[in-house]
Amino acid sequence: MTAPTMKRSTARVEASDKLRAHLQRVLVALVDLHVQGKQAHWNVTGRGFRDLHLQLDELVDVAREHSDTVAERLRALQAVPDGRTETVATTTDLSPYPAGLVSVGDTVDAIVERVAQTVEVAREVHDDVDAEDPTTADLLHEIITDLEKQAWMISSENTEV
Repeated sequence: MTAPTMKRSTARVEASDKLRAHLQRVLVALVDLHVQGKQAHWNVTGRGFRDLHLQLDELVDVAREHSDTVAERLRALQAVPDGRTETVATTTDLSPYPAGLVSVGDTVDAIVERVAQTVEVAREVHDDVDAEDPTTADLLHEIITDLEKQAWMISSENTEV
């Protein structure tokens, strides 16, 4: 296991290029999820609109809070996060969100897919992150847990018993 480099004179931990790239990828996915969640929130329509409209705000809050945590972790590791729109647009792992009004059922499917894509990013980088910095891997665990809960809650809108 290769731990982040600690400079004793400054007590600063520095991420490797690989750790920085992995966290940047997670950051981009979370920022994109936040933006796509707001797009869905503004343009969902149909029966069940209000409940999903409010639920999407919860998802947006979760994605936004986690993106802030990841960006701050990057800074703590002496790396520079990049959440600029051009960076997010050109490097995201998430599928683009449809334009225009989207029905409740289609919104549920589209958002749950994007949550799953975000979780997939966190899972893909997890082992490398954990090998270098278990503390940062703990953040990924929280992200995965919170997003999987959101996916379950949102997907329940389309579940018939």
